[in-house]
Amino acid sequence: MKPPKWHRDEVILALDLYHSIEAREMDSKNPKVIVISEILNKLPIHKERIDNLKFRNPNGVSMKLNNFKAIDPEYDGKGMNRYSKLDREVFFEFKDNIDKLKRIAEQIRKTVFDLELTRNLYRIEDDDEQLKVKEGKVIYKLHKHRERNPKLNRKKKESYLKKHGKLDCEICGFDFYEIYGNLGKGFMECHHKIPLSEIEGKSLITTNDLALVCANCHRMLHRELSSIDINQLKRIIKNGA
Repeated sequence: MKPPKWHRDEVILALDLYHSIEAREMDSKNPKVIVISEILNKLPIHKERIDNLKFRNPNGVSMKLNNFKAIDPEYDGKGMNRYSKLDREVFFEFKDNIDKLKRIAEQIRKTVFDLELTRNLYRIEDDDEQLKVKEGKVIYKLHKHRERNPKLNRKKKESYLKKHGKLDCEICGFDFYEIYGNLGKGFMECHHKIPLSEIEGKSLITTNDLALVCANCHRMLHRELSSIDINQLKRIIKNGA
């Protein structure tokens, strides 16, 4: 059985290591390579994997690093030419923004070091939107996990209802109760407003970090989480473009 294809998160972690060590250090016996292998095995991404002796082992990490050499225009050598389209895309996406690459890699590492949080993220179902998120699947799942806090969501709805007298979408104004009567009473989704680039695994969130949105607006926000916020979506609706 072949190992599953590398996900964006995994490529980001490997690329961060590539930019952190010397070319001669990119072998399977390097302790830093071994650590990345261990982190890759903890990511809440793959529900089905081959045995851990083969899955993202140090040899596999070393091969990925040497594939980057073949992509890197500044590397004075050949490297290995079995890199993927995703490897190349991620490499050049961060070529001139290594600091951003390191911030995202650190976000991912901090998240997976929290074992309880990682178990919770495993329970978050995959969907197509996370593939468009620059921060990758792990941080996207962390975002969705933050939105699924029943106690905090209930508190947000109660405070909003007390202030406005109704539960309407903060973006488009849709009111489920107004349209569906008792069937829609009390229904509204919560969106986590903190930008993906700023989410930390153990940081506390409050009702101020949440916005009440209808299902349609919530879906649109999730399509471009890295680039669209609530105010921008409001402008899109207002301007019709």
